[in-house]
Amino acid sequence: MSQTVSRALRILAELGEGDRSLDQLAEVLGVHKTTVLRLLQSLEAERFVYRDAGYRYHLGAGLFALSGLALEQRGIRRIAAPHLAELNAATGQTVHLAAYEGGEVVYIDKFDSRHPVRMYSRIGLRAALHSAAVSKVLLADLPLPKRRRVVAGVDFTPHTANTLTSPEALLAELERVAAQGWAQDHAEHEAFINCVAAPVRDASGRVVAAASISVPDVLLSYEQVLDLLPQLLATTRAISADCGRPEQI
Repeated sequence: MSQTVSRALRILAELGEGDRSLDQLAEVLGVHKTTVLRLLQSLEAERFVYRDAGYRYHLGAGLFALSGLALEQRGIRRIAAPHLAELNAATGQTVHLAAYEGGEVVYIDKFDSRHPVRMYSRIGLRAALHSAAVSKVLLADLPLPKRRRVVAGVDFTPHTANTLTSPEALLAELERVAAQGWAQDHAEHEAFINCVAAPVRDASGRVVAAASISVPDVLLSYEQVLDLLPQLLATTRAISADCGRPEQI
């Protein structure tokens, strides 16, 4: 990748974390302000960034439009949306759709809870490979040699006391997920959140996405979240059917 493109992408990634000044961006990139200013001017011309009255830079409307087009091209998102909206309305809880791409699990759709307590997750955010229920579902479908390679590269950051912290523990969990057809996050990523996830399959039977229900424990206990599993499984079966998956008896 050319140095110019690399720097431009680093600017966009940095602005994805929040607005920045020219000085801050120059410090992050480790180059002179004039170099950063030239890049910003090019990005501004394409509406990928904009500068406010306080001379701070933000992600621009052009980038949002491009992101929207990318999401529209995700066929599974379009197929799943009405089913996930129905699940969200029926349960009142946060519903996610995630996909595995480029070695990462990324949230590609989200329907917010109707309750005041909301989750910080957002579309485009990466899910932890060792603690998120959607990640377990997607990794469990990988061929065993690839599954082992992916797990070997996981950063086993212990988010909570329940987080899996070794390749052996995660591989054993993925075997269970593959056998039972669903996964859980029992306060493994955040101590106050429980989650269940299930696979969406295409006509070939391959897992192309994972859908989940996530609930803070102030709303439902862990056992009550597990009670939502039949509704989630019915939803993922319906999405899979729309993807061409034959009805499973």
